[in-house]
Amino acid sequence: MKAKFDLVVIGAGPAGLAAAHAAALTSQSVAVIDDNPRAGGQIWRQGANAKKPAALSRVLDELISHPNVTFYPATRVSVLEGTHEIIVDSAQQGGISIAFARLVIAAGARERLLPFDGWTLPGVTGAGGLQALIKGGMPVRGERLILAGSGPLLIAAFATARSAGARVLAVVEQAPSHAILRFGLSLSATPSKLGQAMRLTRGFAGTHYWTDSVLTHALGNERVAAAVIRRAGRDVTLECDRIGSGYGLVPNVSLAQMFGCTLARGAVVVDDMQRTSVPDVWAAGECTGIGGMELARAEGRIAGLAATDQAVPASLVREREHWRRFARRVARAFELGPQARTRPSAETIVCRCEDVAFRDVSAHASWRDAKLHTRCGMGPCQGRICGAALETYFGWDAAPPRPPLMPTRIGALLEAREGDDARL
Repeated sequence: MKAKFDLVVIGAGPAGLAAAHAAALTSQSVAVIDDNPRAGGQIWRQGANAKKPAALSRVLDELISHPNVTFYPATRVSVLEGTHEIIVDSAQQGGISIAFARLVIAAGARERLLPFDGWTLPGVTGAGGLQALIKGGMPVRGERLILAGSGPLLIAAFATARSAGARVLAVVEQAPSHAILRFGLSLSATPSKLGQAMRLTRGFAGTHYWTDSVLTHALGNERVAAAVIRRAGRDVTLECDRIGSGYGLVPNVSLAQMFGCTLARGAVVVDDMQRTSVPDVWAAGECTGIGGMELARAEGRIAGLAATDQAVPASLVREREHWRRFARRVARAFELGPQARTRPSAETIVCRCEDVAFRDVSAHASWRDAKLHTRCGMGPCQGRICGAALETYFGWDAAPPRPPLMPTRIGALLEAREGDDARL
């Protein structure tokens, strides 16, 4: 029920795996913790029977075979016990108290969902959520799909849905056409991204790509049946079977907040070596700012090397800066405009966990007041969905999370503390 490591890496996506791989070059003991049953994170999410990408397979094979690396899949971090100890709830091993000398947080990002009329209908999900469901085996062959929101994730979701046999009727992008064109031309500075964009958009014929447009309503009774899209000052209605709507990603900073790490602009603040403001804690990947897989892997490797007192090559620092420049171009191109930030109707449900309408939330001056008076953000997701939406509409900062960070079995907490009666 207890374990101790020189380095713990939380998150097994591109950043976390890169950090663990770099740390494994030493003789130090390393633990990798991830809440998914399989490593890879959202970017490399694979179904049970899917073939893993070559890059992921190579990294995993090397890590799993390394005698100093321990992987905890399907494991959630629940409680911070002082600066250098956490309690986790593992689906395979139960509650475990894990002590460590140093920590790398690679918690990734989550999708920004902005409420609209009808978004609670069955068949309406986030764009990234829809992509994950399809990768997990949900059948969509022959179904009519609408993808709406903003950012490259829409194109990635389009490619996944198309390969699964879905009919994507429209990709609705809130950014204006001139911004998209400028971004497309800038891809010449990153040939690998240009090639990726060309692969993802293959087969786009027959699909509307509407810029400067937003999804305003999902129509239907027991299930979504149509989408209303505002473009060029008028509404267009398209019949559909599913809607995936997402306005990019936001850093997942809950864990870093629990450790007391400094945040700025919604992301974890790090220095040149990916160190946070908390001693012995590093952070890498999307939790430090949205930048894509290549940036996450470079940051993860730097964090893993620095956290194990290894030299960081200057070439790796230059690689990170290269992808940070790319990330800034993406952010500029897909910055949310006035249409996307338009507040929903008073009747629209904002907090789906607690069934709180927008009118009830908007009557308050802060996130804390809204939470206390309406229970907004007090459901199972703990404000991870509605919090990002309210930050977009009102600029509210969500309150730091309180333990347990995730829903945790009482039995797991007791198991983690067995043999330590003084702490019960």
